[in-house]
Amino acid sequence: MADRTCGKIPQGGSEGGTDRGGRSEGRMLAVFEQALREEEKSRATIEKYCRDVKAFLGYAGEGAAITKETVIGYKNWLGEHYEISSANSMLAALRKFLRCIGKEDCAVRSFRVQKEAFRGKERELKKEEYFRLLQAAGEAGDERLLMIMQAICSTGIRISELPFITVDALQSRRARVSLKGKTRTVLLPLELCRKLKQYARRRGVASGSVFVTRSGRPMDRSNILHSMKRLCRRARVEEAKVFPHNLRHLFAVTFYKEEKDICHLADLLGHSNLNTTRIYTLISCEEQEQKLNGLGLCGGKKLPHNMDYVVTCPIFSFT
Repeated sequence: MADRTCGKIPQGGSEGGTDRGGRSEGRMLAVFEQALREEEKSRATIEKYCRDVKAFLGYAGEGAAITKETVIGYKNWLGEHYEISSANSMLAALRKFLRCIGKEDCAVRSFRVQKEAFRGKERELKKEEYFRLLQAAGEAGDERLLMIMQAICSTGIRISELPFITVDALQSRRARVSLKGKTRTVLLPLELCRKLKQYARRRGVASGSVFVTRSGRPMDRSNILHSMKRLCRRARVEEAKVFPHNLRHLFAVTFYKEEKDICHLADLLGHSNLNTTRIYTLISCEEQEQKLNGLGLCGGKKLPHNMDYVVTCPIFSFT
């Protein structure tokens, strides 16, 4: 349905202040944005897709026709300037846009990436670092941020789902989330509900969403991200590790270590595809290294379980 709506963008000559084959850039973006709304994409997703498309149009240059060669060049440029995961995300947005304007033949494939066998440590938030962030928020007097971080990390809830933690939800210890045409229930731990009830009373929040701005609007991703970044120095945590989704990641990793149940974890996270959940089951880089070193296949000493012997490897020299 969305693509049919997009197909109604008028096409014609290049005069009249238009480009891209007779279609104004602003008009294309407006119809694309409307199509995303009709697909019930979240506000954050719509903003990201439009931002990614604007980046491509900026690369292509004002008034330039959209061709396969231009898109291939853009893909190569992304590969040189972005992480592959980010580049693929931007290419996915561009493919959707090209379908929307009837230029699907110009679309290119994503970069092929072999799945990692372990989690990289550069952005791995550890539990002790999380607790230091909580302490830093408390010392800074930011009770709202303190409660938000605990809510995300103790439930695995998405930041876009926070508005569904309402005063009524605290009574039932169930947050009923309805987003993108899907409805799911997020379980709220007893201790979290106790803390949030006290927080809501102190803030004078008698109904609706617990986490709101001073004007009563729900907190958004940008508010929370910037507030978390301000804690980094005080908490002695690298800034690259501090962002809201990493709290959800920590919840998932911690749960899987305890339960080893990927299906249950997928349900808790609201995943419909187990492949999405798989990333949280990967062991850390350090754990992987320990397992490889423990194989004893490069020589040296190795003491297997319940066996008292030493395996050594002769030293070879090559001239």
